[in-house]
Amino acid sequence: MRKIAILGLGYVGLPIACQLAKRGFQVVGIDIIKEKINLINQGISPINDEILKKDIAELKGKILATTDAGMIEDCEVILICVPTPIDEKYKPEFGPIISACESILPRLHKGHIIILESTVSPGTCEEIMLPILERLGLKAGNDFYLAHCPERIDPGNKKYLLKDLPRVIGALSKESLRLASEFYRSFIDAEIVEVSSLKAAEASKIIENSFRDINIAFINEIAKCFDRMGIDITEVIKGAATKPFAFMPHYPGCGVGGHCISVDPYYLIEKGSEMGFDHKFLKLAREINNSMPNYTISRLISALNSVGRCVNGTKIAVLGVAYKPDIDDFRESPALKVISGLKSLGADLSVYDPWLPKHSNVASLENALKCEVLVICTAHSKFKEIESSKLQNVKIIIDGRNCLNKKNIESRGIIYMGVGR
Repeated sequence: MRKIAILGLGYVGLPIACQLAKRGFQVVGIDIIKEKINLINQGISPINDEILKKDIAELKGKILATTDAGMIEDCEVILICVPTPIDEKYKPEFGPIISACESILPRLHKGHIIILESTVSPGTCEEIMLPILERLGLKAGNDFYLAHCPERIDPGNKKYLLKDLPRVIGALSKESLRLASEFYRSFIDAEIVEVSSLKAAEASKIIENSFRDINIAFINEIAKCFDRMGIDITEVIKGAATKPFAFMPHYPGCGVGGHCISVDPYYLIEKGSEMGFDHKFLKLAREINNSMPNYTISRLISALNSVGRCVNGTKIAVLGVAYKPDIDDFRESPALKVISGLKSLGADLSVYDPWLPKHSNVASLENALKCEVLVICTAHSKFKEIESSKLQNVKIIIDGRNCLNKKNIESRGIIYMGVGR
């Protein structure tokens, strides 16, 4: 039985650990958070996800979670699934990658296969990881093998599961590529696409997420324009999407969140800058998408002004903290900026997210709806199903996700504003 080490048991590492355990691998998961380790070893998922909850319970005892990096030594394959964040100036932070490599170094031996899953800018494996891993004399491609297979996990997506998603792999040498591809084919049922280099694999993931960021920015800018024109963007997108080719629907909202779309473009922007290239398009997309929380607040201010009110002292409820529906992931969530902005303006603020009770200051949706203004930041199923009869106290709704029935709401005399709607 092959023994696999996974560094980082978050939204990427934990699902991979489960999939490997299902396929009969002996899995050691290494993380620095003791609470997370204890939960996993008890068969409890630290992530509020239906599939992970079921898998972790069923796989109890088949995944050994630990804080002991020494367990790496006995493993054949080492997967690095640590975060790759940005700092307050939008600069990439490679600290977690560096720490992971330094924890591997004293345990590294001939034959080890090291695969990075974390999303990074082109050149990271060779320029940051390789010098650390070769520090004690072992040479990549001869003594150990280095590859990159950027993660493709969509939290909360029940249609596209990890095992069904094609993967892209690049490596330092032909043998590294062969071994890494062989490993992924043993637990992934979809196509494994081999590319010519580590940089090509690194760039593929950055391009995927930058593509989405740019298209969302385009539709957000159109939404701002359509608000002035009085055009419902949801109707326009529905019409445009009937074209069977050359159009891919994207949707506007109160902002872009998550650890991919809102972060990865900055890795390419920074790398381009190092090479003397200015990514004007990517920068503009980031600027537009970063503006959406404040734009949502401006919609609220406009609605209040129309009835002679201001934010200060108004009882406002924000529904949703997570960055996308029906998950507990709030990394880079635009809701956090909306909440912060409303607090700074003196709102009497309630926050409710059924997936994130620790980030809510009211215990139920019913309590949240005892407000004058409702701001939707996450399109949780529970929010989309709100009955209009429960909106008795609500005078204004700012639908940051365009997920509610506008006609039904307005028929009750409630002021409704969406984003481009």
